[in-house]
Amino acid sequence: MATGPIFSIITPSAGKRPLALAQAIESVHTAMLHAGLDASAVEMLIGYDGVQGPEVCDYPFLRFMNLPAQGHFGNGIRRILLRVAKGTRIIFLDDDNTLAPEAFVIFGRYPDAELVIARIDVSKAFANGYLPEHVEGRELFRPTNVDPLCMCLSRDLVQNRCAGWEVYEGYESDYRNLVRYYRRARSVAITDDVVGVYDAGRGMDRGGMNRRQQDIESKREIS
Repeated sequence: MATGPIFSIITPSAGKRPLALAQAIESVHTAMLHAGLDASAVEMLIGYDGVQGPEVCDYPFLRFMNLPAQGHFGNGIRRILLRVAKGTRIIFLDDDNTLAPEAFVIFGRYPDAELVIARIDVSKAFANGYLPEHVEGRELFRPTNVDPLCMCLSRDLVQNRCAGWEVYEGYESDYRNLVRYYRRARSVAITDDVVGVYDAGRGMDRGGMNRRQQDIESKREIS
C-alpha cells in the first residue's frame, strides 16, 4: 500500500517568473486530472532561491519553500528539494517550462524503468522541434540532446545511488548529473511521446527572461 506520493516535481525559482510559474503549476494540475491522480499522488516542491517568493497558486499538492540563496542556476535549490522529496518518481520542471497533459500517463506506462527518457517540444527556443533528436551514428544521450524535462527517474536511483543533484559550475550541471543517472540506471525506457514544453513561459514575465530568451524575443519583435 502506497504511503506517499508517486511523483515529486522539483521546481527551482528565482521568484522573477510568477506568471510562467503559475502556468507550470496549472500544467501539472491538468496532467494530474488527465491521469486521474489526486493530491496524494503528486507533490510539487517549489524552492525560491534566497527570496520571499509568491504563492502564485493554491493547490493541495503544492509546497512553496523560501530557501537560503544558493545560486548556480537553480542547481543548489534542486539539491535541497531532492533531499525532502517523498515521491518514488522524480520529475524536473523549471518554472518557465510546462508538462504536457499526457505526461503522467506516459511516464506511468513504464513503472519498472528506473529512468524514462521522453521527448519535449523545444520549438519556442531552438530551430529543431523536439529533443532528444535521433541521429544515425550518434548516441542518444549526448550533450544538449537531453534536458532534465525529458526524464522521469526513480528516487532510489537519484538519491540513494547517485547522491542527489551535484552542483557544478554553470549549465554544465544538467548534463553531468543526467549522464550520471543514465550510466547508473539498471533499466532505461525511451519513448518518442512528448511530455513537456521547454520555454513555454518565455516572455510572460518580462523581467524574468534569461539572456537566450531575451535574444529570441528581441529578434521576434524586430521581425
